[in-house]
Amino acid sequence: MSSRGKAGRYRGSVKDYPDFDANQDAEALYNAMKGFGSDKEAILELITSRSNKQRHEICQAYKALYGKVSLRRDCSVLQALRNQKENISLACILCCSSPSLQSSLVSQKLSDVSGDDSTSLETRFMTVLCTQSYPQLRRVFQEFVKMTNHDVAHAINKRMSGDVRDVFLAIVRSVKNKQAFFADKLYKSMKGAGTDDRTLIRIIVSRSEIDLLNIRREFWDIYDKSLYHMIEKDTSGDYCKALLAICGEEK
Repeated sequence: MSSRGKAGRYRGSVKDYPDFDANQDAEALYNAMKGFGSDKEAILELITSRSNKQRHEICQAYKALYGKVSLRRDCSVLQALRNQKENISLACILCCSSPSLQSSLVSQKLSDVSGDDSTSLETRFMTVLCTQSYPQLRRVFQEFVKMTNHDVAHAINKRMSGDVRDVFLAIVRSVKNKQAFFADKLYKSMKGAGTDDRTLIRIIVSRSEIDLLNIRREFWDIYDKSLYHMIEKDTSGDYCKALLAICGEEK
């Protein structure tokens, strides 16, 4: 089955909470955190069931109701959720952005690495990769194989190096299958010894309202493993509970 599911749509695991009231949620969080201890279960349940827009509104309401008290300081899990867009890597930005933004970001990277060389191979690749829509690029990739008997990723690997190569390869993988791209990143963040927590949090949170359920399906199809259970095995404590709440368990 396609990663878009039976209905052919991208599906996120987090949606706007119905009957949302930012002031009421801010008060609930304040009550859960005041005193000597805190009701962590109540905090996690509340913040992981609100959308990113709603979390921002809760933070604003909290500040208005309780003065200079910082909700982000008081609730580190909410800080990670609220700041999701601030921690996305260049590759993830490129794979989620429009062609015009991709072009601007890659141009900056090329300038940082090799200066302003308008005739370089990298610039010519950028002209194609960052100015065409994803459907158009898929057709281009197909024609490239017919003409050269090689995948475009093979050509990039052979002719380029360093950060520029990595950025272009990330774009190519995303064009072919964005959800599989993120599934691969999630798997690599947890496999082996240790966990790449920044990548894990970044993808789970940033894709939660877009296509996390599709990514979860790709993860299962590619690795024959449950994303939910791999997170459960690889993390612990409130950090684990928050990620699992956002991920959602396979039915």
